Amino acid sequence: MDIAIIGGGAAGLICSIKAAGSNSVTIYEKNNKCGKKILVTGNGKCNYFNNDFTISHYNSTNLDILSTIINDNNKEKVLSFFESIGIVPKIVNGYYYPVTNQAITIKEALVNEAKLRGVKFSYETEITDIKYENNKFILNNSIFADKVVLATGSKAAPNTGSDGIGYILASKFNHTIIKPLPALVQLEANEKYLKDWSGIRSDAKIKLYENDKFIKEENGEVQLTDYGISGICVFQLSSYIVRNISNSKEDLYINFLPWLDGNINEYLYNRNNIMKGRTISELLDGLLNYKLVNLILSKNKIDNNKKYNELSKEEISKICNDLVNFKLNITGYKDFDKSQVASGGVPLSEIDINSFESLKQKGLYIIGELLDVDGNCGGYNLGFAWLSGIIAGENI
Repeated sequence: MDIAIIGGGAAGLICSIKAAGSNSVTIYEKNNKCGKKILVTGNGKCNYFNNDFTISHYNSTNLDILSTIINDNNKEKVLSFFESIGIVPKIVNGYYYPVTNQAITIKEALVNEAKLRGVKFSYETEITDIKYENNKFILNNSIFADKVVLATGSKAAPNTGSDGIGYILASKFNHTIIKPLPALVQLEANEKYLKDWSGIRSDAKIKLYENDKFIKEENGEVQLTDYGISGICVFQLSSYIVRNISNSKEDLYINFLPWLDGNINEYLYNRNNIMKGRTISELLDGLLNYKLVNLILSKNKIDNNKKYNELSKEEISKICNDLVNFKLNITGYKDFDKSQVASGGVPLSEIDINSFESLKQKGLYIIGELLDVDGNCGGYNLGFAWLSGIIAGENI
C-alpha cells in the first residue's frame, strides 16, 4: 500500500517506522527537516518518557477511552522500541532522557531507523487539501495514497511549524474539533505588584481553587514574572485553568515555605526569640528572596524597620498568610506561541483507540497532539505521541 503520513514530528516518525515494511511510506513535512519540536523538548535534552505512565497525568474529554491504552503493557512497548533503535536511557526521578543529554540523539535515531525501513521523506511539502475518491486519498490534487495518517501536531509552538492545518484536514471528513487552547503555558494576572516580583524563582507549593473550591495541588519551582506566574508546577495546573477561566474564577494560593513542617505563626515567634532585636525585614531575610520580602511587607503596608514585637496581631497574621497562602487571581494566559502543547482537537470518541483509525473515514488515522489529549510536563505528551504512532503504524 501507499501510505502518506502528514507531519514528521514525534508521532509521525514513529508511525512511519511501524507502518513500513511491505508498504511504501512517505512522510510529508512542511519544514526542511523532521522532528523540529523534538529538538526543543526538555530544554534541548528531550525528556522523552516517564516511568509513572498512568492516566492521572493526562487530560481529555474522553479519559475513559484514553485509560484503556495507558497501561504497563504499552509502557513496555514504548520503552522496548527505543531500546531497539539504540537509545540508552538516563532516568532521573522517573524522567527518561537519552544518556547523551541531547534531543538530537532521539531525532536522529528515529530518522535513521525510518530510512533503514525504506521510509521516504518529502520535505518542504505542505499538505493543505485532502479528499477521498474511488478508494483513494488524494492530497493537494496530485498525491495518491491508500491510507493517510494525520500527524500534523496542534497549534502550539508555531515556530516549530505547528499551524493547526491538521484540524482543517480532519474536519474535511466531518470530524468534530474541540476548541484548541494553549496548555502547559504561563498564566497572567493583573496585580500592581507584578513588576516588583519579576525575576524571582522560588520553590513553592501551589493550590488551585476554582470558584473557591479546591481543585488540585502541585509542588515545584515557580517563576514570578511581570505578567503573572510561570514554572513547571504552574504549567501542570494551566491546562485546567485555561479550559475553565472564561466562566469561572481561578485562584492560585502559593506557599513560599513548602519545607516548613508546622505552624507559621509559631515558627516566626520562635525565630524572633533566636534572632533577637531584628527588624521584621531582617527576620524574613534568609527565608525568602529580599524582593519578595519587601513586596509582602509593602503589600500589607508594614514598615520594614518595625521589630517583630512591635507588630500587631493583625500585621503578623497578614505576613504569615502571604508567606504560606499568597493569593493570586489568574486573569488570563499566554498564547500558542508560548505554550508547549495544546488541549482540544479531535475527540477520542471519533477514532478506534485500538488502531487510531478514524470512525468517520476508513483508512484515515489520526495520532499525536492533533487528538484531544494533553499531558503534564515530564515526558507525558511525547509518551502519548509515541504510543499513538506505534499503535497506528502496527495496525497499518
